[in-house]
Amino acid sequence: MTARTATVKKTTADDQPFDFNLDTVEAEVELRPFRVHFAGKRWEFTHMQALNAWDALAAAEGGDVRVVAESMKLALGDQWEEFRKLPLPQHKVMPLFQAWQKHSGVESGESAASES
Repeated sequence: MTARTATVKKTTADDQPFDFNLDTVEAEVELRPFRVHFAGKRWEFTHMQALNAWDALAAAEGGDVRVVAESMKLALGDQWEEFRKLPLPQHKVMPLFQAWQKHSGVESGESAASES
């Protein structure tokens, strides 16, 4: 017996009307970076709503702690390695994250990936 593979029949040409044009969706707020002073240096976190949704969704699968850590890593980009080398007391993590959420217009307890 040979294996059968399903074929997907394309029913609409690319030049036909569509139901939703994702290319035209714009942010409702200015996606200005969140600037933080820490250890005598300026750090710039990408606005939460500007993070890659796929990466943010993957981080959300790991629970709250992973969301915080991975979101910060994504937001800092090239700065992450240098930032990560600094001792960061636990009591500063959540105030930092909450201030970044507020700056980004994200409600506490809501991930950036769930924003519309």
